[in-house]
Amino acid sequence: MTTTNRLSSVLILLLLVVAATGQAQEIVLNFSPAETTVRFTLDATFHTVHGSFDLKHGEVHFIPSTGVTRGGIVIDATSGQSGNNSRDRKMHKEILESAQYSEIVFHPDRVEGSVAPQGQSTVQVHGTFSMHGGNHEITIPVQVEMDPHRWSASARFSVPYVKWGLKNPSTFVLHVKDTVEVEIHSSGLIK
Repeated sequence: MTTTNRLSSVLILLLLVVAATGQAQEIVLNFSPAETTVRFTLDATFHTVHGSFDLKHGEVHFIPSTGVTRGGIVIDATSGQSGNNSRDRKMHKEILESAQYSEIVFHPDRVEGSVAPQGQSTVQVHGTFSMHGGNHEITIPVQVEMDPHRWSASARFSVPYVKWGLKNPSTFVLHVKDTVEVEIHSSGLIK
């Protein structure tokens, strides 16, 4: 057996071992609008504003052995609602400018921490949060639950929207916090 053939055999054997242990296996998580909720909370002087956005679509590819992640989760910025038509018109027209910036997108690039193949895990998901024409680096704590066929995830994080260039809707009488709390819950089948 030549050196080249031996080297090829060793490489093939290593690839087979990695594949057999699942270390290089990519997991694909599909985010379904029917199985995803996106809620927000914004503190103001006299009350707390609660609202939601709709998921457009999402797909994340994840390699557990390396933490390398790619894909995106796309939120429909035009769907934002808080239950008050006047406030929502102002949010869309003056703050989000959703007619021009119709999507809010999170592009994950890596997972820090280990995701158990079955059961619950807490990890940090790093990536780029794109909204209102800007890209912002962010790390989001995520609770994940996996089984062989399904997954679910929950995340709670703060978006410093004023720091990221959006207008603060505060008035002379009403003061609004310059960060908004976001909570996302999703689940789906594992591809």
